[in-house]
Amino acid sequence: MNQRLDRARIESAVRELLLAIGEDPDRAELARTPARVAESYAEFFSGIGTDAVAIARDGTVHAEPGDRGQLVIVRDVKFRSVCEHHLLPFLGVAHLAYAPGERLIGLGTLSRVLDAVASRPQLQERLGEQVAATIAEGLGAAGVLVVLDAQHQCVTTRGERQTGSTTVTVAATGTLAEAAGRAEAIALIGAGAGAGADVGAGRGADA
Repeated sequence: MNQRLDRARIESAVRELLLAIGEDPDRAELARTPARVAESYAEFFSGIGTDAVAIARDGTVHAEPGDRGQLVIVRDVKFRSVCEHHLLPFLGVAHLAYAPGERLIGLGTLSRVLDAVASRPQLQERLGEQVAATIAEGLGAAGVLVVLDAQHQCVTTRGERQTGSTTVTVAATGTLAEAAGRAEAIALIGAGAGAGADVGAGRGADA
């Protein structure tokens, strides 16, 4: 949890912002806006100061060689973050894959790692790299692949307003950064539901 967040300071800043755009922050309809923004920022930026590597590490279990499988993929994990350029949200789905080492990670833990790293001012490119590095370090995986597909409100609501546009980024480590490993994982991600019945190891799925 972000212990640095100063709600009173956020409320004061939002009040100044309302004044700066020519609004009356004391207008009845805006009276609670500073508090509402502070509350939303507490959620949006809850990952600041959070040790995402520890989240990953604490969600792992040892697995014997015959129990690991060769590749574990979790598709369509929803996430949201905030673009640090305009402080506008971007929302999308993540596809997370890893080649197990000696440990497996709970599939729910993967989404918690993603949320912790996404709950900071971010760039999508950096978010993918940080999530991949966090999982690799916390799990000791032989390889990690992170594909993010997101829609940015700084693109959809301003400028050219490309409302149908999404951005896809890919980050990879270890064996999944190699061409063959990356191509196999991306092909399985794109294959859709039902293709991964024999892909994942299955242990620790509820952790």
